[in-house]
Amino acid sequence: MTETVEVWQRGPLENFPVLLQPIAHALLQAREELNDMMQDFPEDLLWERPANVASPAFHLQHLTGVLDRLFTYGRKQQLTPAQLRSLSIEGNQKETSSSMIELVELFNTQVELSINELRNTNIAQLMEGRTVGRKLIPTTLIGLYVHAAEHTMRHLGQLLVTVKILKRFKN
Repeated sequence: MTETVEVWQRGPLENFPVLLQPIAHALLQAREELNDMMQDFPEDLLWERPANVASPAFHLQHLTGVLDRLFTYGRKQQLTPAQLRSLSIEGNQKETSSSMIELVELFNTQVELSINELRNTNIAQLMEGRTVGRKLIPTTLIGLYVHAAEHTMRHLGQLLVTVKILKRFKN
């Protein structure tokens, strides 16, 4: 990691809504940890599924895709055909040509987009209703943002374990 203390321990983010800082801290922490763990990861293990768990490639695609989708719903928009296509190919090696470096960069870019959107959020709208997916599952804007952080950290943990197992058996 680039820092020895976690992001949330480094103090408030400048020019950032106080209520949204924990969400931003989680996303920034995830980005740092992901970049650190993938730094020396062998490309030939990207699609491996030890014990039939999800591959590192799936997690990288999913982490990026979920942030994109949840923030789209936060803007009261439905998914575009391109987003639906990305969702449909998550974890499908035959449909994906991205390298590990490209997948990591896509995640980094999506975190940056999400952070910028959080920074510009009108906090008066946090309790406003939103819907998710074609089933229009009800939630709130803050609910989407909190879930984005929670879901990101959950998959980051799964990715971390999978990467450690694959690296261990490679050596």
